[in-house]
Amino acid sequence: MKAVVLDGYTLNPGDLSWDELKKLCDVEVYDRTAYDCSGLAKIIERVKDAEIVFTNKTPLPAEVISASPKLKFVGVLATGYNVVDVAEANRRGIVVANIPTYGTEAVAQMAIALLLEMCHHAGAHDAAVKNGEWASNPDWCFWKYPLIELVGKTMGIIGFGRIGQSTARIAQALGMKVLAVDNYKMKELESDTLRYATLDEVFAEADVISLHCPLLEDTIGIINKKNIEKMKQGVMIINTSRGPLVIEEDLAEALNDKKVGGAALDVVSSEPINSDNPLLNACNCIITPHISWAPKESRKRLMDIAIDNLRHYLAGNPINVVNGY
Repeated sequence: MKAVVLDGYTLNPGDLSWDELKKLCDVEVYDRTAYDCSGLAKIIERVKDAEIVFTNKTPLPAEVISASPKLKFVGVLATGYNVVDVAEANRRGIVVANIPTYGTEAVAQMAIALLLEMCHHAGAHDAAVKNGEWASNPDWCFWKYPLIELVGKTMGIIGFGRIGQSTARIAQALGMKVLAVDNYKMKELESDTLRYATLDEVFAEADVISLHCPLLEDTIGIINKKNIEKMKQGVMIINTSRGPLVIEEDLAEALNDKKVGGAALDVVSSEPINSDNPLLNACNCIITPHISWAPKESRKRLMDIAIDNLRHYLAGNPINVVNGY
């Protein structure tokens, strides 16, 4: 049984092993598979004889699926599966499985890391010291940015699933209060330092807003000019969820006008980031290259779940299926 991994490098740049997958099938692992709007020839060439395909971000549109007559199983090496034409997979009877939970703690940790960086600017101060600014300073210490203490401040978390809840636990450990927004409320989670709130309450009361919601019709562009106007002066905004949750032009304007005191984003609307993204030149804006999910421990869980998905499929009991098979 032939299997192809189309873009294995991101998941496994060499510090993990494909050996368990190789025990299940004959595998060809490609670090990357080139594609662009002008054609999908390379993807089709690599997929056309495969029964099993694993992909992270390499697309499998209808043209690729229809050109792959042997294809029976698609394993998405991520939670989001929009890179696969699920309707065409359904028409062909192809099972599509994703990885629903693997990076909860890693993403929560990253959200807090970004928050702490906005509060202390550790990287910028490290660079200043190494550039000689401390050695030549007339005072025994100095700081180039305002430093912020988090105890007693309020974090608004929009999207209170596993990652939102994990982020809340760390925020509470730092002495913060939490306002949670979610359609499904687990009242048993409420305490003296955590309660459910409305979006408008979060916008009005939160010192920090962290996005952990899925990309849905009512969440696209949830950080926009109108909602930013409702927020506290100097609010800090974190996005480790999905780039299109933010109207980037509106956020850049608010950062430059100092309405928003800082933003830290691990995701943007188009990835890799476009050179004309307005946030690249916005004040007090940290952007990281979609790495919240990427600690080795998290990637190992992802690989293990992906292989387990295939193992269950081969045994006639598919799991984590996104298209009903």
